[in-house]
Amino acid sequence: MRSPSVGFTGILVLLVFLSACCSSTHGSLETEKTFAIIKPDGLLGNYTDDIKRTIVEYGFRILKEKIVQLDEGTVKSFYAEHSSKSFFSSLIKYMTSGPVLIMVLEKDNAIADWRALMGPTDASKAKITHPHSIRAKCGLDMEKNCVHGSDSPKSAQREISFFFKELSADVVAEHDEL
Repeated sequence: MRSPSVGFTGILVLLVFLSACCSSTHGSLETEKTFAIIKPDGLLGNYTDDIKRTIVEYGFRILKEKIVQLDEGTVKSFYAEHSSKSFFSSLIKYMTSGPVLIMVLEKDNAIADWRALMGPTDASKAKITHPHSIRAKCGLDMEKNCVHGSDSPKSAQREISFFFKELSADVVAEHDEL
């Protein structure tokens, strides 16, 4: 006959294990916010509903969203860290070429999970290496890659605050990706 302490010890070990898992950053019960943009090619290409459906299917909550037409000044300010790069003027032209849908997404590990769901920056490479990613399905190339996402908690905080001032105090989290 098994001693009652063995059963208790087994349960205690399980509780300690679960406690350790849930207190780590990966097992945390706290959710994370990230910023997302469906760029002009995604909006004008009628990919918006498919992208939003995919976002929700992957466990994200869309906390805020709005369609905006970005002007040159807003794009220059938002992408300021790219101002010295050769593609900057092309990026401004592209991002002002039509409306965009900006969103705040939330879930556990939101930043990394959204970046994984988007796929590689270069949509033509994403079609080969990550064929089920959003960029593989909707993007065309390095610039016209359909979606944007924050690359770090610091970027997420800055980008969410940039467009959704009312959420800036709620976001707790260097360079942004196109």
